[in-house]
Amino acid sequence: MLALLTAGCAGQPDSASPSAGTPEVLGRTFLSTSVSGHALAEGTRISLMFPEKGKISANAGCNHLFGDVTFEGGRMKVSDMGGTDMACDKPRMDQDDWFIKFVTAGPAYTLTGNDLVLKGDSTEIKLQDREVADPDRPLAGRRWTVDSLLDSESASSVPQGAQAYLEFQGDKVTGNTGCNSLGGTFSQQDKTITFSNVATTKMACPGPEGQLERAVVGVLDGTVDYTIEANRLVLKHPSGRGLQLTS
Repeated sequence: MLALLTAGCAGQPDSASPSAGTPEVLGRTFLSTSVSGHALAEGTRISLMFPEKGKISANAGCNHLFGDVTFEGGRMKVSDMGGTDMACDKPRMDQDDWFIKFVTAGPAYTLTGNDLVLKGDSTEIKLQDREVADPDRPLAGRRWTVDSLLDSESASSVPQGAQAYLEFQGDKVTGNTGCNSLGGTFSQQDKTITFSNVATTKMACPGPEGQLERAVVGVLDGTVDYTIEANRLVLKHPSGRGLQLTS
C-alpha cells in the first residue's frame, strides 16, 4: 500500500514542467524581458495576452495579433493567426512576420510563477507577468498626458500641435486642456472618479487647441469610469466620450 501511495505522489505533474499540461496563463499578460537569437527593433518589446481559454493576442511592435492557442506536449501551439493591418516602418513590420513564424512553429514553454519562457530552434524569449514587469501606476502624484480621444469604441489621436494633461493630488485635480489651465475637485471610488467644480481660465482657443479643450472638458463632468493599466489611464464618460492618458 505504501509503495502504491508513493508512486501516486511521484506521478503528480510539476506546474513548472513543460509536460504538465495547460499552464495558468488565463487572463494574464506577459511582457518580454529578454530575447536571444533575434534583435528586437528599437523601442519595442513583445507582449502576450491570454484573454480567454484557447485564445491568444499579442503585439510584437506594430500590429495587434490574435489567434488560437493550445498547450500540448510541452509546446505552445498557435494557429489561425491574424492581425490588424496598420502600416509601420519596415523593421517593425518584419518583426511582426518573424514573431508570427516563431509562435506558429510551436515553441517549447515553461511557466514558473510569473516567468514564462518560450524556446524555438534558435530563439528564446523570456517574459514576465505584466503586473510584475510593468505594475499599475497610482493615480495621484504624477502627470497624465492625453494621447487619444475616445468616442464609444473608436479612438483618435490628439490634434497635432495640442497637448493636454491632468494631475491628481489629495481631492484636487489640476492640469491643462490644451489651451487653458483647469482646476477642480474629485473623489475616487473602486472603478469610478467623480469630478466636480471643474473650471478653466478663459483664454480663447481656436483650432486644434479648442478642439482638444472641448474633448477634455466634456469628459471631466460628473462620474466617469476609469481604469489604470501600467502607465495608461482611461477615463470613460457615460456619454461614450473618453480620454486615454499616459504617464
